[in-house]
Amino acid sequence: MLKYIIKRLGLSILILVGVSVIIYVLVRIQPGLDFVERKYSFQLSIDDTGEVRKKVDEIKATYGLDVSPIQGYFKWLSNVVQGDLGDSFIFSVPTGEIETIIDPNGVESKKPINSSSVVQVIKKKCGISFIISLVATILEFVIAIPLGILSATKQYGILDYTVTVLAMMGISLPSFFFGAVLLKIFSVDLGWFPYAGLTDPNSGLPTWIDIIYHLVLPMTVLVILSIGGLMRYTRTNMLEVLNADYIRTARAKGLSEHTVIYKHAFRNTLIPLVTTFAGILPGLFGGAMITETVFSIDGIGKAAYLAVTQRDIPFVMAYNMFLSILTVIGTLLADLMYAVVDPRVKLA
Repeated sequence: MLKYIIKRLGLSILILVGVSVIIYVLVRIQPGLDFVERKYSFQLSIDDTGEVRKKVDEIKATYGLDVSPIQGYFKWLSNVVQGDLGDSFIFSVPTGEIETIIDPNGVESKKPINSSSVVQVIKKKCGISFIISLVATILEFVIAIPLGILSATKQYGILDYTVTVLAMMGISLPSFFFGAVLLKIFSVDLGWFPYAGLTDPNSGLPTWIDIIYHLVLPMTVLVILSIGGLMRYTRTNMLEVLNADYIRTARAKGLSEHTVIYKHAFRNTLIPLVTTFAGILPGLFGGAMITETVFSIDGIGKAAYLAVTQRDIPFVMAYNMFLSILTVIGTLLADLMYAVVDPRVKLA
């Protein structure tokens, strides 16, 4: 198994390099002005001395935006190898440190230090996204897998049809549309839940209760839209296993239906379900881009959306490479789990 892991890690490095090239080139060839040109567009239009243009050219040279995408990529890669992922163009986060400033009159003041390092930004904004995704994933599995098993064991019954219809509705609804509908009904019309954000200083509730209260609607969107696919996948795999010869043999031996389903059938259903685990790891840390944007949650998903629309190349590259690494690790873990749930699988 060790040989297999080493071989996969070596292949993963090549995959990550290829992914980084594709992402960087796509971001660079995106039509329109880059962030630096857009930020200084007004100053450039009235620049008579050329000082603004000189400043813009220096900034672009720092980030490799003054050369071709391929040349810029190798400059970015060189910085990454040295441990420098760059500074975000549009984000900054508090570091928790305090800077002491003394003005010309000798008056001392303290000022919090902010950092625009993409590493610090991602670390700061990943927290709330991770919590939301973790709870949503747990609820997804707790709800979807039992529903899939019940639908398979009661095929073509009322429960099966009901669950199938609800699952298809969940799969079909776009997250931005479903989120907007919930906001309209429960926030605007009924006023039961807050409209956006994570906290309300005027709510009078303890902070953690206020956060949970604000997350009810976003969590509802994430869970309902995710359980459909997993439920259908579980149901399909369960039906295939229940029709196998060894299941008929187990029933013929007089085993209880509960034992047949949950000890024999369900364990073999886990084998194809392991494939879905590969996407869980990046999903936990990657954030829900559309949902966080709709509900104005300051997480990594919303930050990624803003970074893409404003062409914040250092953040976009760091964020996507972060997800790529997690995807590679998740895929490797899924392969290893195959050997755990299925003794017939041998890794070499």
